[in-house]
Amino acid sequence: MSRLYAALVHHPVLDREGQEVTTAVTNLDVHDIARLARTYELGAYFIVTPVEAQRRLVGGILTHWLEGKGKARVPARSLAMETVRLVADVEEARAAITEAEGRPPVLWATAARAVEGSDVGLGWDAWKARDPEVPALLVFGTGHGLAARLVAECEGLLPPIRAGGYNHLSVRAAVAIALDRLVGER
Repeated sequence: MSRLYAALVHHPVLDREGQEVTTAVTNLDVHDIARLARTYELGAYFIVTPVEAQRRLVGGILTHWLEGKGKARVPARSLAMETVRLVADVEEARAAITEAEGRPPVLWATAARAVEGSDVGLGWDAWKARDPEVPALLVFGTGHGLAARLVAECEGLLPPIRAGGYNHLSVRAAVAIALDRLVGER
């Protein structure tokens, strides 16, 4: 089992005005990031939302693919959906990883832009230099990014993905690029 885990955080995240909010889970994020988690052999993919109705919605999607007609129709999707874990907050994800690994994970945040007030800014090279035996939870934000208070809890921060002046990737694309840079074959 991989010691790398990913979390898609729906709270605490920011809206376009910089206010802390909770965003809605999207079906595409559930499916596509689960496929990435299986492809890159992550220990698990956590969907983080405090909204019980959202967790029920995702639970229904998972049931369809893990136990329902979806499993028989598209077995490869079922394999991907096995990576998904639903949690109310990042602490619950950390506890699950600690239980599985026997030690707590370090948190690494990702950002589409510089995070004001953060003294965390280690980057891609620092990630590769870290101890690979220590489990790590890579935290991705929805909306307009992770709240600064969550970033402050992280040991490292991966820089924004840049390829030019335009920077408005979907979170699914950002997860794919980040995972490939971190653990993809070279």
